[in-house]
Amino acid sequence: MNTYVIGDIQGCQRPLLELIARIDAASPAPTILLAGDLVNRGPDSLAALRTVKDLGERARTVLGNHDLHLLAVSQGIRPAHRSDTLDPILQAPDRDALLDWLRRQPLAILQDGHLLVHAGVAPQWSAEQTLALAHEVETALRGPDWVDFLREMYGNAPERWDDALTGTDRLRCIVNILTRIRFCTPDGTMDLATKEGLASALPGTLPWFDVPNRRSADVTVIFGHWSTLGLVQRPNLIALDTGCVWGGKLTAVCLEDRSVIQVDCPQCQKPG
Repeated sequence: MNTYVIGDIQGCQRPLLELIARIDAASPAPTILLAGDLVNRGPDSLAALRTVKDLGERARTVLGNHDLHLLAVSQGIRPAHRSDTLDPILQAPDRDALLDWLRRQPLAILQDGHLLVHAGVAPQWSAEQTLALAHEVETALRGPDWVDFLREMYGNAPERWDDALTGTDRLRCIVNILTRIRFCTPDGTMDLATKEGLASALPGTLPWFDVPNRRSADVTVIFGHWSTLGLVQRPNLIALDTGCVWGGKLTAVCLEDRSVIQVDCPQCQKPG
């Protein structure tokens, strides 16, 4: 049985259905993993979310920053952005079931030597530590006080992971690393403002995955989140966000042989 990992969907339902059909045609009964950001900015976030949920046990997803944003907006914690396309979800008759399902999804998955996260991992984290720290956030999101957690989740501090962090600072730092990181310094201090491609790195920073002696280098880390990076395949790295919502492609990679399936996407958002 083959496993395919799909990059950021962001509410682009038609490319998602086309990609799933092509995956099914290429492999009998494949397992599907998704790199998060199932919703937002694309034209049909409600249908995309329902599609992934309805895949049931054949699919697993990690949470991305746009998925967390949906949860926060749904509870009145964050205002909707002008480019958001979340209202159909918030007004849907199955709204509560969809949101309850979403907040119970993991932030990291380890499968057959592949570590899947939405954005990245701290240079100090091993794969095992990444799973353990992700579980701390998952426990908060799945618990009775999940709305209180969302109220404290936003902010850029602490900028660097420290094993001694506790409480809100600890959980916020974990979330920022798993769902927002792109660039950091060699000691893991995050630059959460720079969102462009590799050439935009500020002096003293580099992509998180290029930090020397990164502890997760012994597994293949798979991530999305970084559309200006595009598809990258290295022996221990797969970057999957190919800018579907920006008029790029929606991409799936087969973990067994690294074959690529891509579908073209209409431009739903313009960089601004």
